[in-house]
Formats: sequence, C-alpha cells, structure tokens
Amino acid sequence: MIKTKRIQQIEDYVFEHQTVSLDELVKVFDVSKNTIRRDIQELVELGEIKKVYGGVAVNDTTLVSFSDRKSRNQKQKELIAKSAATYVEDGDVIFIDSGTTTLEMIEFIKVKNLTIITNNLDFILNARPYENLNVISTGGVLERKTNSFVSFKKNDLLKSYNINKAFMASTGISSSYNVTNASPLESEIKQTAVERSSKVFLLVDHGKFGKYGLMTYCGLDEIDYLITDKIPSEDYQEYAKKNEIQLVIADESI
Repeated sequence: MIKTKRIQQIEDYVFEHQTVSLDELVKVFDVSKNTIRRDIQELVELGEIKKVYGGVAVNDTTLVSFSDRKSRNQKQKELIAKSAATYVEDGDVIFIDSGTTTLEMIEFIKVKNLTIITNNLDFILNARPYENLNVISTGGVLERKTNSFVSFKKNDLLKSYNINKAFMASTGISSSYNVTNASPLESEIKQTAVERSSKVFLLVDHGKFGKYGLMTYCGLDEIDYLITDKIPSEDYQEYAKKNEIQLVIADESI
C-alpha cells in the first residue's frame, strides 16, 4: 500500500475508534511496529491525533464557537439552506439539527405550516415570531459552544415522533465516508434523528469533504440527499451514486 494512502487510512481508523493500541494498528494494516510508529509520528505532527500509553487517540481539540463558525462561508451556507428548504412541504414534521447552515433555513421556510423538532437554540429564537411554525425543543443541557441542547440520556422525545425529513449538519465527511461531529454530547441526538426520519438531508459546504470531527454519528450511506455548494471529488460522487444518495449542488439560480 502507498504510504500516503496508508497514513490516511490509519487516521480514519483512529477517528472511528477514538483510542487504538499500536499492536491493533500493526495487525489491521499488516505492517511492522516501526512502520506504524513512523506513520503515527506524522499524524501527531499534523495535530490530528496524540500519543497515549500503548497507542494513540484522537486529539481533543476545543470546539470552535458558534459565532465564529456562523461567520464562515456565509453565502455558501445561505445557498445550501435555500436549496434544502425546497424539499420542505406544508404539513411536514421535520428535524432541524444544530449548526450554522441549518440555522439559515428559517428564512426560507418561515411562511410554511410545519412542525419542527430541533435542538438548535438560535433556530428556536428566530422561529418565535412565526405562529405557523410549531416548534418543539428536544430539551436537555445547553451546550454553549454550539448553541444547542444536548442530553446525557436516551432521547425519548425524538423516538416518539414520526419525522418526515431531518436536515443534518456535520463537522466533516471523512474519506472513509463517515459523517462526523465535533461535540460528543450532540452525537446521540444526531444518531436518533437519522434513525427516526423517513428522509435524511445532509447540508455541508465543500470544505467539509475529507475533514473529520471527534465523533461519527452516522455513515454517509444513511443519507438520502447530500446538499453542498460545489461538486465533490470523484470518489464521493461515485459513492453517492453507488449508495443511491441524491447529490444536490446549490447555486444562485434556485
């Protein structure tokens, strides 16, 4: 296996399993321990993972604040949100995920009659003036870094509703086709929303492809619609086609 490809796969493996021993990596990738040590050192120098006793683990980086994330790629986020909103119909029961891109959907669905389940605090506040939007909060503990509600217990509220469509956000889609998130506290809510929804829409800008968050909350093959602002690389296109994921490229003509 080419070294650069192996290192990428090692990184994917560590992110999926959070903590991995050197012996396990030697066995999985069928190389010597010295080779694994050299590969790991390169990843450590990049800041993605850290060494722990007997192995390696994901580097626990601080979450970027909600306000900082909101200011990035604003035009692209609006286009993606506008495109996603075209799939929302009167009478739908939808889930709106935490995230700066999903937040932008409020401007494009505010005139529709909807039931909206969300853990997105800013979405709840922005939806307040519109009586046609029946907003249900997931409740729980406020995660200030992401302006979202999280829960440490099984989310029975989500499990009791039949959700037509879930509009999800992500920190990044890994090269092993996992949909990831930076906050461990949000992962259970995200997983449940994906499981309970008839159709799942993932809203990500082009910079999220090939990137990783701390936690994986679902596989890309669990997504029905992938909405982004630029055509992704050929491997993602092929994966989408193979798994019957509708790839939607948002543009200003919408």
